[in-house]
Amino acid sequence: MDYEVILKDIKPTADEKHHIDDVSSRIMNFLQDACDKRNLNVKVSLVGSVAKNTALKGKSDIDIFMAFPLDTDKQFLKKVGLELAHECCDEFDVDAEHHYASHPYVTTHIEGCEVDIVPCYAIEDGSQLKSAVDRTILHTRYVKSNLTSGQEDEVLLLKRFMAMTGTYGSEFKVGGFAGYLCELLIIHYGDFESTLKSAVNWRYGHAIDLEGYNTAGNFKDPLVVIDPTDKNRNVAAALRLNKLAEFIQSARNFIFSDNKTDYFYPLNKNLNKQNILDELSKRGSEFIAIRFDIPDIPLDTLHPQLKKTCEALESKLNAEEFNVFKADYWSDEIINCVILLEMASSRLNNVRVNKGPKVFITRACENFAAKYGRENCYVEGDFLVHLQEREFSDAETLIRYIFTDEHIGLIKVGKNLKTNIIKTFEFIDIEDVNPDFLDNFINPGQYIVR
Repeated sequence: MDYEVILKDIKPTADEKHHIDDVSSRIMNFLQDACDKRNLNVKVSLVGSVAKNTALKGKSDIDIFMAFPLDTDKQFLKKVGLELAHECCDEFDVDAEHHYASHPYVTTHIEGCEVDIVPCYAIEDGSQLKSAVDRTILHTRYVKSNLTSGQEDEVLLLKRFMAMTGTYGSEFKVGGFAGYLCELLIIHYGDFESTLKSAVNWRYGHAIDLEGYNTAGNFKDPLVVIDPTDKNRNVAAALRLNKLAEFIQSARNFIFSDNKTDYFYPLNKNLNKQNILDELSKRGSEFIAIRFDIPDIPLDTLHPQLKKTCEALESKLNAEEFNVFKADYWSDEIINCVILLEMASSRLNNVRVNKGPKVFITRACENFAAKYGRENCYVEGDFLVHLQEREFSDAETLIRYIFTDEHIGLIKVGKNLKTNIIKTFEFIDIEDVNPDFLDNFINPGQYIVR
């Protein structure tokens, strides 16, 4: 297949590259001068996909790291690192946003570019690691040394393919492949097509060890790719099993597809909300949609807590003998969250079987019969049981009961969400749910096949 047309669409233009290079150079020069004026032995470096020439068009975020000597006090690094970043933001007359990895760093926007300014330690290998971000300079150095100029385009094809099939991005919201992982796959397999052809034969626990460290056996993850700069790290640790599976199936579908080009472009959905609602109606399910306000917390904190809450609510409903066919959540990441429950059954009869001890356990059976009345007990299998009235025969009533100060502890809710759920939750009509989310909810496989 000729990928030149696709590469023309996904590679940054000459003007974009020139702009990125100009902005990043001016930022780096300012920061290096600021460090030198303070007599700091700090080296300012450009890292990430821009430095490695593996950034997709329109995704050229600038990552600038300030590497402090290893003997620098951590509190000093945090304090001075933030001060330098703020000085830079003042120089370019932009606002600074604080984010946190193992220590604070600054994100800002300068002349249309998203810029991260991150203090770190100047390490030479993984054994010297003092914070999670320290490896990034080593990653950039390794990829630039091992990725050929022709392979840079192969990385772009792999990233774009994954992005369009929903498997690119290591942030929790996605749980997919990180950019560095894509680069290592191309270094290992050589090109985009070879990577896909190999991936279709991966098994759970497939291991790649570029430097032959022989440490893959220390990991039990779905995919193991030993970090060439740190033998004790799996680059694919954040890759969730479902995203690995989706990538493998996407690769199979691509190989056998007559429309390979389509895999590099967004789906042409032409969403019609009424058509989606009609399709939902045909399923014969009852849908429960719960909306609540989200707190102002980082997205990498928000999404794990939303997922935890959604799964806990689903589990509780099933434990109470309601039948949740499918559950998922959506957020606009600003104000709203919606938990959507597709119920195979949301209403139950008024009685339930309360299972007691096996009839062979005399003392336990006597206590059970005394508690519930001997005349009310009978045998089911070899268990003594009795019928009792359900506390909740309607799923919505149970949810209302749970989402209160007194009973929110019945499920494991994300700690930052509790107050907002209790104070702001409401049941909403399915018509009021985001249509793209609804479409993805009922058509989950549409991204992995064209």
